[in-house]
Amino acid sequence: MERTTDDQVAIAMVDETQQRFPRLRAISMDKGFHSPANQAALKERSECVVLPKKGRRTQADKARESELEFSQLRKEHSVVESAINALKQHGLHKCPNHGIEGFKHYIGLAIVARNIQRLGAVLRQQEREKEERKRGPYKKRLLEKPSRIS
Repeated sequence: MERTTDDQVAIAMVDETQQRFPRLRAISMDKGFHSPANQAALKERSECVVLPKKGRRTQADKARESELEFSQLRKEHSVVESAINALKQHGLHKCPNHGIEGFKHYIGLAIVARNIQRLGAVLRQQEREKEERKRGPYKKRLLEKPSRIS
């Protein structure tokens, strides 16, 4: 996406994604990807397109964006935004490397670091669940409610 804007790459991104994931049912993008041409082209490629319009919306845009499926998928889009925010919180907010190659290198390392952190969280959760299964219901109760001995 060097020297391009989001709305210029939307169709190519969707086409590539659909080749990798043929059962893709819905497309969700930010306002930056919106253009009337993108809206029409994406509608041909998918049964549900979540592409909010930037700027002032017409009555037709408001009606389209207030549909149940649109709003449900828009809420799911926040999961992606959360992942991007997690990258920013773990060092991706400012790139100390210089040039486009340094930037690409830095982005790759940040994504690898975030994936390692996420895998660690999953492994910790699995260990907790394994310990809970080992304890059984009786031991679990003892740990949760300490008895009073007077």
